[in-house]
Amino acid sequence: MAISTTLFLFLHTRDLNTKLKQMEVKLQPEDDLMSNHISENGIAQADQEIQAMMDHLRSTGEMTTLEPTRLNNTKKAQQNIIFFNRVPKVGSQTLMELLRRLSIKNNFGFHQDSVQRVETIRLPPVDQADLSALISSYEPPGVFIKHVVFTNVSDFGYPEPIYINMVRDPVERVISWYYYVRAPWYFVERKIMFPDLPLPNPKWLKKDYEECVLTGDKECTYEEGELRDVSDHRRQSMFFCGHHRQCLPFNSAGALERAKRSVEQHYAVVGVLEDLNTTLTVFENYIPRFFKGAMNIYWDEISRYNPINKNSFKPPVSEKVKDIVRRNFTREIEFFQFCRQRLNKQYLALKLNNKK
Repeated sequence: MAISTTLFLFLHTRDLNTKLKQMEVKLQPEDDLMSNHISENGIAQADQEIQAMMDHLRSTGEMTTLEPTRLNNTKKAQQNIIFFNRVPKVGSQTLMELLRRLSIKNNFGFHQDSVQRVETIRLPPVDQADLSALISSYEPPGVFIKHVVFTNVSDFGYPEPIYINMVRDPVERVISWYYYVRAPWYFVERKIMFPDLPLPNPKWLKKDYEECVLTGDKECTYEEGELRDVSDHRRQSMFFCGHHRQCLPFNSAGALERAKRSVEQHYAVVGVLEDLNTTLTVFENYIPRFFKGAMNIYWDEISRYNPINKNSFKPPVSEKVKDIVRRNFTREIEFFQFCRQRLNKQYLALKLNNKK
């Protein structure tokens, strides 16, 4: 098994390297976000969005009532446990490492779910109850991390935890996932953990995303309302919508509204990968017991010395192809923008509060 896997890895890696050299490309900027630095353009865009938010709030009269305490659901928590039901490919691996380091610095428990052969993100009620009991069994203060859709712990008679998560531009995220599961180290690591897993088809591994979209390949066809396989993680909003059957149809109005409502009612902070400085600032100020010192640890330790999940086998995707995909991600994009605006509103409240 070891010899065949090594040979398979060598051949696939060689083919990918050849392809990337021919294209003469570098790692895409969005994949470098969590492992390097935020570009000046990114900072300028964030500033523009915050300014636009200020103008809107002034026009509605909300500026006078903008207070961090009104925008912070941390106070609703009934137990001092963070539940990070992490969305894949949004920088969640890096946030998990940040929390691990902060647990040492800030003296709280760090707990994460074990790697599963098959990651089940939607659970039947009995498993939701067991998950709620597990979260509530940890001694506070602590954090529990798992790939799973929003689970309302209080529905099963347990105290409300502190919910957090991250989001990312949904089209960039689905492209990232497409190449992540094709990266050599991904399937080799899984083969080591689960030796009986079959090696993937080389033809599938070499499939280019642009070609996949332009040829109408089923893997890259995103049809509104479809209920099929959730394993490609196209439904970012599902991680906030929850287990209800209304959350399953892709890009649906019902899933969008349930996801928005869940964020507003339950989540203390939903960070945005593209707005990392804003995200870290809000985490530090809205959940200080856990995130005190997060900015320094991220930039001084993780970003500088420990880049995580940096996929150098991911080629660029043209804006033309991205625009084709965006046409079918309208409500997923709306949800992403909703979370981004909420984060900017939380950040702006902090800035205004500091000026008083």
